[in-house]
Amino acid sequence: MNAEKRVLIIIPAWNEAGSIADVIAEVRDELPAYDVLVVNDGSTDDTERVALAAGARVVSLPYNLGVGGAMRLGYRYAHEHDYDVAIQIDADGQHDPRYVPKLIDALGEASVVIGARFAGEGDYQVRGPRRWAMGLLSRVLSRMAKTTLSDTTSGFRACDREIIRLFAQWYPVEYLGDTVETLVRVIRLGHPVAQVPVAMRPRAAGMPSNSPAKAMIYLGRALITLLLAVNRR
Repeated sequence: MNAEKRVLIIIPAWNEAGSIADVIAEVRDELPAYDVLVVNDGSTDDTERVALAAGARVVSLPYNLGVGGAMRLGYRYAHEHDYDVAIQIDADGQHDPRYVPKLIDALGEASVVIGARFAGEGDYQVRGPRRWAMGLLSRVLSRMAKTTLSDTTSGFRACDREIIRLFAQWYPVEYLGDTVETLVRVIRLGHPVAQVPVAMRPRAAGMPSNSPAKAMIYLGRALITLLLAVNRR
């Protein structure tokens, strides 16, 4: 069934020249039937050149908008070029493309499928305020969706054609809007959401942005984002 669908792998990338070539190569090796689009999010390094040299299609933003802005452009591209499925994969190598067929298979029962890090596969862990925020978001959104969603901030996602059309027209660029607010909107519109257990890998390049101060900021932003998303009409 997967081979019959037109699938676009969207990779938002900001200053990921150190990892993007390997990510593209792995995706093309594991998923040769699918197209790969890198959205260069205003990078100041060689991300665009490296991605083109690795064989990906590349669209570039003139300046950095964040992952929400990059994905909005990616969904517009997918809609304009008539793709059936769009898959988001991060440019740092943490998402394993071997799980993509499982995400696509689950689209038969859902319009959005999340690659969930806390659903029993792998040993990915988050502690402290960041974990508290993720847990709260997942509990609220699971209740809204009437199904278990253990990782609502995961950026490893699959969307069907109807959601591609929605996200091409509307997609928030605010922090966490690309994960939390999009799910709230999808659920409120009556589209089913599901998850598939996935194992995360260490970053292939760059440095993770973890610190106690940033964790507390994440908690505060997550709560604000949730309140705004739930109350926004």
